[in-house]
Amino acid sequence: MNADQDTVLIVDDERSIRMSLRTILSTLGYIIVEASRGEEAIALVRTARFDAVLLDINMPGISGIDVCRSIRRMTPQLPVLMLTVQGSEDRKIQALDAGADDYITKPFHLGELTARLRAAVRRNKPSPEVDAPIRIGDICLDPDRHLVLKNGCRVHLTPKEFDLLQFLMANAGRPVAHGKLLRSVWGPEYGDELEYLRTFIRQLRLKIEDDPGTPKYLLTESHIGYRFNDFDLDTSGV
Repeated sequence: MNADQDTVLIVDDERSIRMSLRTILSTLGYIIVEASRGEEAIALVRTARFDAVLLDINMPGISGIDVCRSIRRMTPQLPVLMLTVQGSEDRKIQALDAGADDYITKPFHLGELTARLRAAVRRNKPSPEVDAPIRIGDICLDPDRHLVLKNGCRVHLTPKEFDLLQFLMANAGRPVAHGKLLRSVWGPEYGDELEYLRTFIRQLRLKIEDDPGTPKYLLTESHIGYRFNDFDLDTSGV
């Protein structure tokens, strides 16, 4: 076993799904561990180390949502990607609120699956400098200097615009639900002020996007929230 290989826990009650994911991810160099029920997954996470979890949202026994909550309590930093079905926006929001890092819709598109998994594992790698500048594409955000540059030119943001951009860039590649974004940036008393949030997003796009009407950085997750593009993922459907 190569110490540099990442280990992924696949949790799904459908054996065919587990086998398909094992075949794909093993070929890409991941070490795969499987669980068919939520109780088994929780026991494995409690006793072994993983670099990411692919977790089905709908399972018999303990639901994927509750498993995600349990994982978050045990290992807050472990990336959890939920496996969902088309048209389950409410469940996706529940998954994100439960602490999921991302979601992947069945049937899987191979490129999307591997890109989202790579991004989640990469985000979990230790960073040598907590307050180091964040660079994505042409945008650089420096938390220490409270400075944002685009192509080397300063972008003037209000304090709250800066906080919003910093949170989104720190979670690049990860969908952030409206409520979580409001509570994280504005405080726990917020959560339902969607038009308020949309106003700030529009202002940010005007300042950082080449074409605010067709954003390449600050993407909309329909019915869910927003995602800052890390350019390792598909940006269609913004």
